[in-house]
Amino acid sequence: MAIDIEALKKQAAKAAVDLIDNGMIVGLGSGSTAAYAVISLAERVKAGLKIKAIPTSEQTKLLAIRNSIELTSFAQNSTIDITIDGADQVELSSLNLIKGLGNALLREKIVARASKKLVIMVDERKIVDRLGNKSPLPVEIIPFGWEVTQKAIEKFCPSSKLRLDKRGKPVITDSDHYVLDCLIPQINNAEKLDQDLKLITGVVETGLFIKMTNIVFVATESGLEQLQSK
Repeated sequence: MAIDIEALKKQAAKAAVDLIDNGMIVGLGSGSTAAYAVISLAERVKAGLKIKAIPTSEQTKLLAIRNSIELTSFAQNSTIDITIDGADQVELSSLNLIKGLGNALLREKIVARASKKLVIMVDERKIVDRLGNKSPLPVEIIPFGWEVTQKAIEKFCPSSKLRLDKRGKPVITDSDHYVLDCLIPQINNAEKLDQDLKLITGVVETGLFIKMTNIVFVATESGLEQLQSK
């Protein structure tokens, strides 16, 4: 019998939403699993849960508004109690992440940095022994002179591609930047790579989320697993 990936995502999303309590400021992630979490959270809000949320993308913001979730901003709340988000890869030993295939990595990292607790929701396909290889590492860059930035980045990544939309035009993030997808067979020192890339002029942020994750809910074919940072 084929695995129902969407059902697994919903299962992980619900587990994360169950951690949210009254009065919390909640960071809302981006992507398909995070969208399930927003819907699940909306059901709890409708049932009486009182929270305020800060979304990580315009798409998530619209989804929250459509589902009557009250929004706030960093001007009103500089600290977030809990952020619930998805990930493209989760390294099993460290819970370090690769994020950004949904074009929102900069805002996602700002929200994650401001959070007391970062809770990640994934299905079992996203768990890896070592970051890299399975999916590209997104790097958000300034559009001006992007070709020069790309050349500098390729000192650390074997190859990279500018992310394009269906029309063949560069994808523009919510923060008006481009994204380079860097192909790396295996990332042996994610913290150093993150630091090296961010020293390059033109790089805004990387999709490496290092030492930030508190809990990962992994929906597997045999049930829900919880991974916790040491």
